[in-house]
Amino acid sequence: MSTRRTDITTLGALKKSGYQVLPVKDELRKNLIAKLKRGDTIFPGIIGYERTVIPQIQNAILGRHDMILLGLRGQAKSRIIRMLPSLLDEYVPVVEGSDLNDDPFAPISKYARELIDEHGDATPITWRHRSERYGEKLATPDTSIADLIGDIDPIKAAHHRLTYADEDVIHFGIIPRTNRGVFAINELPDLQPRIQVGLLNIMEEQDIQIRGFNIRFPLDVMMVFTANPEDYTNRGNLITPLKDRIDSQIITHYPKTVEVGIEITNQEAWQQRDGVAEAVDVHVPHFFREIVEQIAFEARESEYVDQKSGVSARMTRAALEDLISAAERRALLNNEDATTVRIADLHHVEPAITGKIELVYEGEQEGAQNVARMLIGRAVKSIFVRHFPDPSDKKEGRKPYTDVLNWFAKNNHIDLRPDLPFTDYAKALDRVDGLRAVAKECGNPGSPSELAATMEFILEALHQNSLIGKDYLQEYGSQYSDIMGSMLSSLGDFDDEDFDDEDDDPLSRYR
Repeated sequence: MSTRRTDITTLGALKKSGYQVLPVKDELRKNLIAKLKRGDTIFPGIIGYERTVIPQIQNAILGRHDMILLGLRGQAKSRIIRMLPSLLDEYVPVVEGSDLNDDPFAPISKYARELIDEHGDATPITWRHRSERYGEKLATPDTSIADLIGDIDPIKAAHHRLTYADEDVIHFGIIPRTNRGVFAINELPDLQPRIQVGLLNIMEEQDIQIRGFNIRFPLDVMMVFTANPEDYTNRGNLITPLKDRIDSQIITHYPKTVEVGIEITNQEAWQQRDGVAEAVDVHVPHFFREIVEQIAFEARESEYVDQKSGVSARMTRAALEDLISAAERRALLNNEDATTVRIADLHHVEPAITGKIELVYEGEQEGAQNVARMLIGRAVKSIFVRHFPDPSDKKEGRKPYTDVLNWFAKNNHIDLRPDLPFTDYAKALDRVDGLRAVAKECGNPGSPSELAATMEFILEALHQNSLIGKDYLQEYGSQYSDIMGSMLSSLGDFDDEDFDDEDDDPLSRYR
């Protein structure tokens, strides 16, 4: 039975109905089997795990396993475990007033046993929704056995004039109160080893003991954990006996392709700014979404980023929101109702990057902002060749950009401030010979504003390929110019060694 029976309110009526109670793991297994046969989506909104993590979780449930999701931060571990209760029956009967959600047919608490002994078939029952059968605890160093399992309550003993030998003096922790449900512990290695020991009986014998009581409480609970591999060595350890009792260890991962990353970010990011009447319509060309995702891919391979810590998928969500906000702010300052994201707006995603990555020593020496700019630049360079001829190909790739490069070689330059109104922005870009033609021919822009953004994209890509120079202006903007002129202006007095040093330093252009 998966729905609530409002006409069944007593133990006797429950017996007559023929209702059968299943252990929680069998209940999860039964409902998963039904969903798989119907072709239902088991974990809606979880993207990129269809052939990896999700099948492994389903196998663990079918095998009635306790499990741990092991992966770096921002890999949807907590979201997945919070979806597990959706596989429980919608309602199950419990003894009314029971702290342990007692099964009316097999009560385990003293309260429920005495209530059934006193009232028999007239024992009142209630129906508990699956959302109430999930418990979760973030493991912290100060978590105690009393928090998780329970302890003797001296105040209860004094108030009711009970001895400490009486079962009624026990105050149950969060795990027993999740009896007949799913209980999750996030960041398991952060739990002190002596507290982890307290979980051993729950995992193997499915029971708990409190303060030496000679009675055991047989619990019916599915245990699920999450952990970050970094924590195994940095913040804590998972004790071997507990690890041995966890049946399935499932490894999560970051998106394997840019396209999957875009799908996740589009789902998670706040993009539709339609909450107020003055909202600006911000258009985001697809190549910007690719750049945002590629930033994360570059960070996960960067020599300046601590790869043990990982690069959370939350970074791309925050970066896209910052990117849209930068365009929205510019439009508001210029009293524009609509705008398109520009390459200059990528400067404003730096706060989303610097706050989401951990740097190794070399990265700390270079500075978080310089590393963020380098990652953005590498992402632009990587995504550009998906849409345009590769400028690094000296034979054929540079031909479309000949007029553009020749214009800069004549000592021309353009200044682009991020707050320029669209008309001024487009006029500045139109000064560059051949730039509009390349953008139209290879970029296929859908509007004048997207055409202008594509033109700036080309300039930035040429800069990232060291074909034109770029300087950051004091008035918070950028200037594109001839590569040699830019190098001379940035070096000042120099000798041959200066050139050698800059060539060896991949971050020199971002300072």
